[in-house]
Order: sequence, then C-alpha cells, then structure tokens
Amino acid sequence: MLISGKVQGVCYRASAADMANSLGVTGYARNLPDGRVEIVAEGSPASLVSLRQWCRDGPPSAIVDKINATEGSATGEFNNFGVR
Repeated sequence: MLISGKVQGVCYRASAADMANSLGVTGYARNLPDGRVEIVAEGSPASLVSLRQWCRDGPPSAIVDKINATEGSATGEFNNFGVR
C-alpha cells in the first residue's frame, strides 16, 4: 500500500506496526522521500482487510488523502512487522 496525505511525522509507521502485529500481519512500513508511507504486508485475507481499513484513518494526527493498494503473492520472507 502507498498511503498519501499527512502521514509522516505523525507516528503513522509505528501505529501501523502496532496494528499489524495485533492482527498477526508481517511485513514493514517505511517513509518514502515523496512524503508517502509504503506498507508491505503479508497475512490472512481477513487480517489484510482489517489493516487496510485501519490505514484509511491511521493514527489520530494523520490525514489520509489516498491509498493505492496492489496485491501480490506472499513471499514468506517476513518474520514480524517492522518499521524501516
């Protein structure tokens, strides 16, 4: 997912990691130079839907303008969800 808006400097990545870990989702969240946040996630379909729904709002101080999400095959390369 690529999340646009006021999503850097508002604890978006850390909050996303907390939510992903509570859902049993693995992967990572990182800031991009253009101001977006990138989230790569693997988990059950239901958990991924829940994470995507959370990303629409993010933490209280975030303002999410847009989410671009693409789906692919899981690689199994992640052991947990981290912040990069």
